[in-house]
Amino acid sequence: MQLHPAIQRRKSIRLKKYDYALNGTYFITICAQNKACLFGEIINSTMHLNPAGQMICAEWQTLPKQFPHIELDVCVLMPNHIHAIIHAGAAPMAATAQLRRSIGDVVGAFKSRSTLEYIRSVKSHNWHAFDKRLWQRNYYEHIIRDEASLASIREYIVNNPLQWQFDRENPSFQSY
Repeated sequence: MQLHPAIQRRKSIRLKKYDYALNGTYFITICAQNKACLFGEIINSTMHLNPAGQMICAEWQTLPKQFPHIELDVCVLMPNHIHAIIHAGAAPMAATAQLRRSIGDVVGAFKSRSTLEYIRSVKSHNWHAFDKRLWQRNYYEHIIRDEASLASIREYIVNNPLQWQFDRENPSFQSY
């Protein structure tokens, strides 16, 4: 297949030659398409989830049922993105087929399931429609390599609503 010269290929943000199916701890950020604030709002530095935000959080919490080799750590849903830590480890014997599922598989399943639920509620509960897709095509991921980094990232996630006015994902944010 030839690529059109005017279309540039996206550069991968993944660590080259790293096997994302390996056991490890990962910091994940997934953003809504076009920074659309669909999941609630920040009021007095506190995230207030709307029904869409409640659904997104519920979908996130179901991931270990589909991927028994993961554990969810801290997570915060913001108006237009989600920050979370996922621990991927050895699966129970009953879930041997899941052993080699990557973090990308987990994120992809979350994006697919939450999008389907969102679409259903756009139709049945008149939720705000999204533009072409609910989530941006990619996601941010960082491999957490030590306890100090894990503690720092946990603190960042938990305090994220306090920093909304300075968050580059906030459509109102203006850097000077």
